[in-house]
Amino acid sequence: MAMLRETCNILNESPRPSDDKEAFYMQCRAAYLALFKSSLTNITSKQQLCRVLQQAGRNPSHATLNKYWTTKTSKLNFDDFCEILKCERKTEEAELMRTFKKIDVHGDGYISHSVLEKALTTRGEKMTTDEVKAIFSIVDINKDGKLDYAEFCRLFVSTVDQCQKAALDKLEADAKLKRQNFGSQLHSPSKSSVPSASSSAAEAATHCGEPDSTHKKDSRSSSRPSSARSRRSSLSNSITVTSCSTKAIKIPEPPGLQEWQHTYMKGCFFVEDDGSISSLQYQLNIPQTTNVYLTIQPLNLSHRSEKSSPWMAVDTALFVMSAGDTKEDSTLTCFTESKDKEKYVWKGELNAGAYHLLPFTSGCRLKKRSKKGLSDKPVELVYRTDTGELDLTRELREVLSDIFDVIDLDGNGLLSLEEYNFFELRTSGEKCDKDAWAVCKENFDMRKNQLTRQGFMELNLMEATEKDGDPADLWVTLEAMGYNRVLELVEACPFQIDVYCEGTQSSMQPLSMDSGPKLLNQAVQKSITARTGAKALRGHDNVFIYTYRGEHRMSSLITNKTNQKVTVHVNNEQSRNCCSSRGMTVFAVEVPARTKMVCQHVLPISEKQDWTYNCVETILPNI
Repeated sequence: MAMLRETCNILNESPRPSDDKEAFYMQCRAAYLALFKSSLTNITSKQQLCRVLQQAGRNPSHATLNKYWTTKTSKLNFDDFCEILKCERKTEEAELMRTFKKIDVHGDGYISHSVLEKALTTRGEKMTTDEVKAIFSIVDINKDGKLDYAEFCRLFVSTVDQCQKAALDKLEADAKLKRQNFGSQLHSPSKSSVPSASSSAAEAATHCGEPDSTHKKDSRSSSRPSSARSRRSSLSNSITVTSCSTKAIKIPEPPGLQEWQHTYMKGCFFVEDDGSISSLQYQLNIPQTTNVYLTIQPLNLSHRSEKSSPWMAVDTALFVMSAGDTKEDSTLTCFTESKDKEKYVWKGELNAGAYHLLPFTSGCRLKKRSKKGLSDKPVELVYRTDTGELDLTRELREVLSDIFDVIDLDGNGLLSLEEYNFFELRTSGEKCDKDAWAVCKENFDMRKNQLTRQGFMELNLMEATEKDGDPADLWVTLEAMGYNRVLELVEACPFQIDVYCEGTQSSMQPLSMDSGPKLLNQAVQKSITARTGAKALRGHDNVFIYTYRGEHRMSSLITNKTNQKVTVHVNNEQSRNCCSSRGMTVFAVEVPARTKMVCQHVLPISEKQDWTYNCVETILPNI
């Protein structure tokens, strides 16, 4: 099928007809498992992406593959694959026939080699003569130098159907595969959940395992595997949280807070191509033991309209770890558990010393967005004035002003070289050195060797001018900062951290974007295990579930103390008014031997209503 996909590259694209959800996801799993051993295996190359799409009955062109596998793509997971299949329709026999009839100049049902060669080498993604000859040697069924395209279309669609049927038969025959629903996202949620990002502020907090160092009632959901019910190797957690209880607990501001020494720093959560979430991390230095009041909250940008920005509903948290000589020496000190509106709070005493501040979001309300349904025409970024000169549109200037506020970490209205380089690393992957910064000083508005807002605008205008108005580079920048093609900030959440110290002045410095996913994972895991006891799955004394109940979040962790990997089936179908960081009501988690792993985070969909967290964890036999 790899050679034959080129014959379809001149077909016009149209939306895929809506399929039954269950059948669609069964087809997704069948196609995926025809190529990979597990749905937890990642696609690691463009060639693999092409093969698994072909297995699902799609015939992607080079342009289609490049759309989903960009220069920044290193892997795609099963959920990404499902999303791609929703956007790319299956090739139908009638569509193939219509395409070939346009090429059939005589209308006799046949296409000669020369006519087919001309069509495939001059239209769409042009092929070479040798490629056309290779294809014709396959499709010239009657060996008469002509293509009977009606027969070819029938055989083509039949082959696709047979491949898909074989994959489904394999899935149906293997009971173990049939009952496993792997993945981390589901883009078509049930009534009791909403789609959400697959991971938190570090992908590790949801997907990466750490080596292991050392209210309940049964719920027998019909979706649980029958073999699991007979073994009774399940654990059920059912917790109901009332809306009034989430409002009752609140940490009051310390008296005289206005007199405490205050420092703050801004940052931003970014959704990466693989669905993980990254952010800057910070180091806090406290010169002497003192009372501390810590807060983190989403940042409402000043240049937006009066209505609340969508990212203001994103949950945030701040984990504080002692800064040891190594990551292994660091220990969890505290984290923000109490909530006051959008603000998450911690109050207590901290000893003198250095601490890592690790921003976190569960991933329930910040996720990778589908581009389907957006306007085909993007917002204009540049235009020519009456004098013919290029200029930035008003819409782009407003967005660039917001971006300036996000990367102005210390909020002084100026961008230092360090702050600007966080922006450069995010958008281009390269740093601006001191010599280049000196050139910027000569060409753009600066003050105190720092870039002003006007200078930032001038720099972006220069980039557009150098490309003669081509907005491609501007779009790369905007998308890296979380904006879509209609300039909505949908894949990022700006935030602000405030630190108040009584009687002493603390200091805070940003660290690199990749300074500590493992450290954050360690902190999240410790926050769960330190607040709750372990419950062993029935029949498995060395596999434990920890369920943390916070004021506004549930989190679960699986510890596998055995010497082999375990697969845990997780069922949230009986939960109400809940959204999971996994984005699925039913999924499975593979936990390697001697490892602990965060299973999921759960938030209420509506905080104004009661919500019930009802989770059943079941051990599945290894394949």
